[in-house]
Amino acid sequence: MKQLLILMLLLLPGQALSDIFVQCPTLIDGYSQEMSNTLTIHIKDNLIFDIVPGKIGGGPHDQVIALEEATCMPGLIDAHVHITSQLSPKRLVERFTLDPVDHALAAVPFARLTLDAGFTTVRDLGSNNNISIALRDAINKGHFPGPRIYTAGKSLASTGGHADPTNGRNAELRGDPGPKEGVINSTDDARKAVRQRYKDRADLIKITATGGVLSQATSGQNAQFTDEELDAIVRSARDYGFKVAAHAHGTDGMQRAVRAGVDSIEHGTYMDAATMKLMRKRGTSYVPTISAGKFVAEKAEEEGYFSNLVKPKAKAIGPTIVETFSRALAAGLPIVFGTDSGVSPHGDNWKEFIYMVEAGMPPMDAIISATSKAARLLGIEDNLGSLEKGKLADIVAVAGNPVTDIRQMAHVILVIKEGEVHKQPAVPLRP
Repeated sequence: MKQLLILMLLLLPGQALSDIFVQCPTLIDGYSQEMSNTLTIHIKDNLIFDIVPGKIGGGPHDQVIALEEATCMPGLIDAHVHITSQLSPKRLVERFTLDPVDHALAAVPFARLTLDAGFTTVRDLGSNNNISIALRDAINKGHFPGPRIYTAGKSLASTGGHADPTNGRNAELRGDPGPKEGVINSTDDARKAVRQRYKDRADLIKITATGGVLSQATSGQNAQFTDEELDAIVRSARDYGFKVAAHAHGTDGMQRAVRAGVDSIEHGTYMDAATMKLMRKRGTSYVPTISAGKFVAEKAEEEGYFSNLVKPKAKAIGPTIVETFSRALAAGLPIVFGTDSGVSPHGDNWKEFIYMVEAGMPPMDAIISATSKAARLLGIEDNLGSLEKGKLADIVAVAGNPVTDIRQMAHVILVIKEGEVHKQPAVPLRP
């Protein structure tokens, strides 16, 4: 009994042993259409040391995770989240009643929920007060569990634009925010704002190329940067090694952003055929965020959830974004998985897989959009996004077969991030 207790303590999540052997009945590698059967992933330190046929175990001090009726795959990547917040009817009031430290502490369980859902990496596309940067660093130092975060810090907007942090305030509190706060109105401002994000230690740049659904402004579609401003943003971003993500709903703002050279269009709600053609030509990725569209459309029916400015925009967005996704899929756009979690609840990221499949995407392609394709967009494909020898040991497993039933993506039973087990089935016994 004493020996069994010691073994159980050693095998608790988060406890590192010499090597880990994950026996996978079925395996999705993250880039090919084929599934493999009965393989073992050998993890040494934080890397995938090897992937071998059959059920293989190690030495007496190694950990063996013997899965049954499960599918292994790479750690999932959500390319569009807001990890430090979550939408609620109190959203506007809390801007005045909560301090940045309150938002930072609230983000800790959001990070855990995301990791438990199988998402070992996320791209955070906008937070105030550099909270997402601090959260990234705290997770990297091991202070608490969470996904690997690539963050834009504060999004860039124009005065009154979607990410202007003073929208909705009275005249006394509104002020005139500038590049430090992420608000630009000239090419000089644009360059300074990018450089400020570099100083803040952001990982990429996020711009709001058009109006937005949740901003306290009439239009959710109008273009909000000039061509010259966009060019200055993208050119400056390239100087500092940043990729650029562009929130965009309307076609004019989308096309301006694509011509300027952004790496991805987020949401893309009213994308037309001409915009899709331009994106294909430029190789611009599309991150659809169907989850957010469906969530805000649903909440628009609840009295008092949104302001009178936001409600009509939210009602229109849900059905439209699904139809746009289907057209983008048929047009052959490079589609990358992204949920906008923080608008929709954290931990429900898996629902995006269901929505994508319902809108016409094959299940395997949906999974690939959240693995190798997402890694390529983030520029981390050398280390993440697929199960291959030498890559970081980010591995998740779901019950059953998600290719025959995509709803199985809701049932994550194993989460390993860089060789550390964060979630697993009942204490595994050696064969």
